[in-house]
Amino acid sequence: MNGNLKKIIFTLIVVIIVIGLVALYSASYQNIRVPRKIFYGQLVMAILGIGAIWALSYFDYRKFYDMAYILYAVNIIFLIGIFIFGRYALGAKRWIEFFGVNFQPSELMKLSVILVLARYFTDQKPTISFYRQSLKGGFWADLLIPLFLVVFPMLLIFKQPDLGTALLLLGIFVVILYASGISYKYFLGLLVFCAMAVPLLWSVMKPYQKDRLLVFLNPNIDPLGAGYTIIQSKIAVGSGQIFGKGWLAGTQNQLNFLPERHTDFIFSVIGEEWGLIGSFFLLSCFFALIMLGLNVVEQTKEKFGYLAALGIITIFALQVIINIGMVLGLCPIVGLTLPLVSYGKSSFLVFVLMLGFLLNLSRRRTIF
Repeated sequence: MNGNLKKIIFTLIVVIIVIGLVALYSASYQNIRVPRKIFYGQLVMAILGIGAIWALSYFDYRKFYDMAYILYAVNIIFLIGIFIFGRYALGAKRWIEFFGVNFQPSELMKLSVILVLARYFTDQKPTISFYRQSLKGGFWADLLIPLFLVVFPMLLIFKQPDLGTALLLLGIFVVILYASGISYKYFLGLLVFCAMAVPLLWSVMKPYQKDRLLVFLNPNIDPLGAGYTIIQSKIAVGSGQIFGKGWLAGTQNQLNFLPERHTDFIFSVIGEEWGLIGSFFLLSCFFALIMLGLNVVEQTKEKFGYLAALGIITIFALQVIINIGMVLGLCPIVGLTLPLVSYGKSSFLVFVLMLGFLLNLSRRRTIF
């Protein structure tokens, strides 16, 4: 069964990547704003990524346990380095250039946080149980140390600014913390604290971030400014109707009405050209991959693999839900890509590593 599970997961990954390439080709078709080289670059990444995912499925996933703190420390250095020699683009300083290639450390930090939290709670050696009163280390080991491991990179990423990724790290922390078997009083206390901190978050947000939240409530308050993208996105998706306008025939896409259609809003291209049927097919692939990933989590009895796999599925599912929610106007725009579909080398690379890890676990029942 595990061999079949691996093949099904791998097939779904390939199908999603191919759908992304088809949509990206359309987004760059005869378009000076989105050059064709973006498609070819993603095509190369896709070919290498598919091979890497399959190779990682035979890699000893416990090596990730050994590298967790090292990878985390290196990423922290990169995040600090961004403020010294990072590159500005689209109003943010999120990228570091290596030999002509732009790399976004905050993307790799997603995986780093998952691994470091999984290792930390594994080293605490509690039993995976939701009925335990507390871990052996008490309040300090239960909450404050892992919270610091997450909040520190969150603040660095928020400063770039990148609100979406920062909030994703918090989501990972909450899920892994709950799954680790922490005392309910600590867990609920954290949730109450986060709720109380929401007004403070508003006060430290950038003006454009506040505008995005306001136009989420009513895009028409600034239809030619902050609300323009979401208005055009909903027009694109709605105009696709049931069967879509056809590949390369989407007017919002081809006539340049839709901004960021190769990255955050690539689902708008799919909705316009392939309609409800094409969109539903992609959503079905995502849903099946997430459910099979949860099946892998359920089968994994070794603590590190269990928590890491759960973190990977959590961030994958959250990013899919938030990105598509942005496109449909159901979530504020926070600048998150659609996994394996949107253009972005750093994001694509990180999800390759994550899904390779997951595919590795699907080959076995890790009981030791």
